[in-house]
Amino acid sequence: MSIFSRFSSHLDGLLDEMVAAGELPAGLDRKAVTVEPPRDPSHGDMATNAAMVLAKPAATNPRALAELIAARLRGIADVTGVEIAGPGFINLRLDPGTWQAELRTISDMAAAYGRSQAGKGVRVNVEYVSANPTGPMHMGHCRGAVVGDALAALLEYVGHEVTREYYVNDAGGQVDVLARSAHLRYREALGEDIGEIPEGLYPGDYLAPVGRKLAAEYGDRFIGAPESEWLALFRKTAVAEMLAMIRADLALLGIHHDLFSSEAELQAAKKPEIAEQWLRAHDLVYDGMLEAPKGETPEDWEPVELPLFRSTKFGDDQDRPIKKSDGSWTYFGADMAYHYQKAQNADQMIDIWGADHAGTVKRITAAVAALTEGKVRFDVKLVQMVRLLRDGEPVKMSKRSGNFVTLADVVNEVGKDVVRFTMLTRKADAQMDFDFAKVVEASKDNPVFYVQYAHARISSLARRVKETFPDGLPAPDLALLGEEELALARTLANFPRIVEGAAQAREPHRIAFYLYDLAAAFHGWWNAGNDDVQRRVILADRADITAARLFLSACVGQVIRNGLALMGVAALEEMN
Repeated sequence: MSIFSRFSSHLDGLLDEMVAAGELPAGLDRKAVTVEPPRDPSHGDMATNAAMVLAKPAATNPRALAELIAARLRGIADVTGVEIAGPGFINLRLDPGTWQAELRTISDMAAAYGRSQAGKGVRVNVEYVSANPTGPMHMGHCRGAVVGDALAALLEYVGHEVTREYYVNDAGGQVDVLARSAHLRYREALGEDIGEIPEGLYPGDYLAPVGRKLAAEYGDRFIGAPESEWLALFRKTAVAEMLAMIRADLALLGIHHDLFSSEAELQAAKKPEIAEQWLRAHDLVYDGMLEAPKGETPEDWEPVELPLFRSTKFGDDQDRPIKKSDGSWTYFGADMAYHYQKAQNADQMIDIWGADHAGTVKRITAAVAALTEGKVRFDVKLVQMVRLLRDGEPVKMSKRSGNFVTLADVVNEVGKDVVRFTMLTRKADAQMDFDFAKVVEASKDNPVFYVQYAHARISSLARRVKETFPDGLPAPDLALLGEEELALARTLANFPRIVEGAAQAREPHRIAFYLYDLAAAFHGWWNAGNDDVQRRVILADRADITAARLFLSACVGQVIRNGLALMGVAALEEMN
């Protein structure tokens, strides 16, 4: 339990006492009551909005209620001061021993510091990447891949049982185009001069090995054969090879999925039919006519009766067809069945989508609400594209891919850690520029460098202390830490609260923001020693102070490691 959770429990108990004493009415909703650091550290160590939140439903004045709450808060051990600010905010000051104890907790818990069981017993399915299996991963997929993977790690960290899933769209027209493109490369492998890749086929060189594999396996058997003889066979082989390539590309980022679900297998197992039957039984699918698209005249539009899902009943703009006029499933119809399948083994589902899919959020949200009868929480996190720059200029496309920059090329140039950290330095739905020069520059403006440099500095202390104190240091007396050091301890104590908040909001970028702020606080403390030698971590004539400051530094290093691990980023001990 974090220190903020502990004080929240104290506050909750005091509010119960006030109800029992008749100072508050029973049954008040306390969900919006918070205990958190004040925005201005000079106001204290913690602040609560309890009086502001509860005054109106309690039919009382916020300031008067704050006085009653404050009187009880003053009786809590470790609370040295309680002040009421403004219309009713309550600020608390804590005994320094509270923060010293938290440092020992960080040291004792080590890699477990920040973990919780807040999500215990709740199964969460996180689906991310799910790129069409038609080629290598490109940087358009990268941000969603990192966000999804970091979010899955974050949810596990707070106790959820997480399934990382990849949905393979292997039943649409794009995989037929892939098979035809592979057939062209197959002919090339057998000696044919194929010339320019025809419009409509995938042009990348990555399909050449697939063609050679098919040629080695089948010889010239399908050179002049009709498409009907080889399309399904080539499609199966090509999709398998593309998935192997995708897995390898994702592995470069340290990303591994628990489950790859096939759309083709979903349809072969009649899962869309099962979903349709369920919806019809609940009067949520009916046979009807779609309205003509905007701009179409009656002469241009021939109405067709189609099975329509009542998505307007769940907040969508219009009812949606689940089948086409030829009887095949619409993309929505198949996707709806896929989510129905996922919901059988999940209490919550999260989809990480590119921002270009924003238009389909309402309909699939409606479908999940219908198929799960509102019992499964469903979130869609939209991720904006990343613009690649080199010294401010757009990066040229990759020849190998045909029309995009591959993820592998970027990771090989700047490294996994740089890519992963950078992808989490902005909120997922905000635009992002990835400049190859800036993401590797050694400056405060480069968050990944700044955080890793803080950890490297801390790692260097252990080596330097051995040189200065070859006989070792005494046990750390944390009472020797001054206000400057305790301010750093307060920042560390905020980590578990940040983790739980990030998990609840499904926003892993909050960890990157926190780590940057922690690194800035540490660097500021460290650099103070440049102007005043007595403020340095290692003081040759004060083994006792050195031991205390080294202990604090080690705690900073531990929290940085814990945060970076959540992001899938290494904590460096040395930097060149």
